[in-house]
Amino acid sequence: MEGNPTLRLRVFDLNCWAIRYLSKRRQERVRLIGDMLHREDFDLVLLQEVWSEQDYNDLKVKLGGCYPFSHYFRSGVIGSGLCVFSKFPILDTLLYQYSLNGYPYMLQHGDWFCGKSVGLVIIKISEIIFNVYVTHLHAEYCREKDAYLPHRLVQAWELAQFIRHTSKAADVVLLGGDLNMHPEDVGIRLLRGWTGLQDAFVEAAHFEGCEDGCTLVPNNCFTDKSGLLPFPLGIRIDYILYKAISSYVVKCEELKTTKGAAPGMDVPFSDHEAVMATLHIQRQGQAAGTTFGTAEPTLADVVTEARTEVGVGLQVAQRQRYSSGRMALLALLLLLQAAAALGVLVGMDAGHPFPKLSFCLLAFLAIGVLLLATGLHLFHTMEVKMLHGTEEQMRMALRALQERP
Repeated sequence: MEGNPTLRLRVFDLNCWAIRYLSKRRQERVRLIGDMLHREDFDLVLLQEVWSEQDYNDLKVKLGGCYPFSHYFRSGVIGSGLCVFSKFPILDTLLYQYSLNGYPYMLQHGDWFCGKSVGLVIIKISEIIFNVYVTHLHAEYCREKDAYLPHRLVQAWELAQFIRHTSKAADVVLLGGDLNMHPEDVGIRLLRGWTGLQDAFVEAAHFEGCEDGCTLVPNNCFTDKSGLLPFPLGIRIDYILYKAISSYVVKCEELKTTKGAAPGMDVPFSDHEAVMATLHIQRQGQAAGTTFGTAEPTLADVVTEARTEVGVGLQVAQRQRYSSGRMALLALLLLLQAAAALGVLVGMDAGHPFPKLSFCLLAFLAIGVLLLATGLHLFHTMEVKMLHGTEEQMRMALRALQERP
């Protein structure tokens, strides 16, 4: 490229909450989202919770004229829900599925079945290589007693590591998604500190939308109001983060959020407000340094805090593994006793009054408990390994930060 070229990139990010047969007015909302994207003409569109691949295909057909390039990331049982639409050719893609993602027996939450992941698309615009990441982290169902905090911190750590290790050849890094964390939460501070990503809301020269940039607001008809009682304005959990890696400078000229219902309609696009950013990219004189991020003493404190929370989760997982193992052992002993009693009864006369049916039912019950407890023991064993591995990685990272001159 000659001279000192500039580029303006318009990015759209939305958690769509589109679940076939479950989401309210899903087809109508998907149509409204498609109409808006067609009308606004963004450069990049990042979507989460597009659980129905048919909805993605419908959007792909509708938006093909405006966004000729797209990719849908498949993972888990019902899918990652992640997809990207782009005006520019997608050179490559990559999907990383987080090692921890809640519990399979928490059916009412369902995060485990989604295969929560981070998707990467690499695009080239005017000779500038963009690494664009889209993700959706585990939800926070109860802030006062957040049982999923260790899992979400593992996801934030893996996301930060994934970005750092895959973006070395990029000129600009963009991350959009539902991170399910407040701006001051340790997971956000860890992600931003470890990667050096900037928050478009904080850096924006001009902002327009919901107060404080909130994307989950109580006046949304699809939002669970109970979790927002301590936050009358709502919470900001959807982000567009960015960073220039090589000889470029990125600035956020404008950030917007949607506000309530779609224009002329009585229904919003989703239970989350969309985030829209206009980024200005310009070449600078010399390459920008690639560092861990912010001031390292502060980053060391953040890593220490995150490691402590992961350690708490590790202790809980170890107790759950022990409890499920003990339950499996007791079920095995009960099964052996029932089998022994049935063996004795089989050798007796058919007319013996002892109830064989009771021991058969007991044996079936013991088998069911044994299978369930064994499955839980194996799951929590894997959970312990993942938490221990992340805790060890954080320990090594912390030592490297502390040993730096």
